[in-house]
Amino acid sequence: MSNKVENCQCCCSEETDQQKLDMIAEVIEKYKNREGSLIQVLHMAQNIYGYLPLEIQRFIAESLNKPLSEVSGVVTFYSFFSTQPRGKHIIRVCLGTACYVRGGKKIIDRLEQILDIEVGGTTKDRLFTFEVARCIGACGLAPAMMIDDVVYKQVNPDKLDSILNKYRN
Repeated sequence: MSNKVENCQCCCSEETDQQKLDMIAEVIEKYKNREGSLIQVLHMAQNIYGYLPLEIQRFIAESLNKPLSEVSGVVTFYSFFSTQPRGKHIIRVCLGTACYVRGGKKIIDRLEQILDIEVGGTTKDRLFTFEVARCIGACGLAPAMMIDDVVYKQVNPDKLDSILNKYRN
């Protein structure tokens, strides 16, 4: 098994690539003999590394003695895994029926302008990743959005700058 990973650029942390790989190797060592541990290892690796580029997937596959196709299949199947660098803060705008009819699309359009990215993108400074959600379970608060684990209710485009400024400092 090779501990060498080339061309990776870790995000959102001060540890070096090698330190992060060492941390992932410790996680793998802890879980490698447990049945069904792949998802747990992937979650922990993403928490350490910030995302799951192909090089990290390959490292995990080799370390767990699994085919790369199996690891990559799990990563691409579940929406909570990312193969691209993500922002420090995750913005999710609800597009469930209640949020959509009460202005969810206007929220999306305005966020794309403010952040200068499209849905699915990450700002150049890696502060924000912008996603949509089919429903965040806040229908009575529509239109709603989340930043990380905080739900914002009855959002309108004029409120967005002040909401985002809370995360910029």
